[in-house]
Amino acid sequence: MKIRSIVTLLACTATLAACSSGGPRPLPPMRQAPTVDGAWVDPNGIVSTFQGGTFSTRTTDSNQLLASGTYAMVSDRLVEINMTSLVRNTQSKVNCAMVTPNQLNCTSDGGAQFSLARRG
Repeated sequence: MKIRSIVTLLACTATLAACSSGGPRPLPPMRQAPTVDGAWVDPNGIVSTFQGGTFSTRTTDSNQLLASGTYAMVSDRLVEINMTSLVRNTQSKVNCAMVTPNQLNCTSDGGAQFSLARRG
């Protein structure tokens, strides 16, 4: 009878070992929030650069600075830009919605609307 008990215990141990997963399962990778950092271009070829909270807009032909300022991510899809136009010598606020990782739809505080496309 002792042999029968030992065989039963071994069978139960093997069954429980087969059910064990060998540790916790790894979590799926965290999805990183989209970022606006990088170069963006408007339909006229004007390049806007977002980098570490600073914003600038330059011409493509002469690289002349047209506007500069700061930006902040208000949410994972909304960017608020505070900028100074060097051409008009005015300050304005622009809100941009990231509709895709490669497109920003923007509206200035004056109501003008425009889009930016991520560059290369």
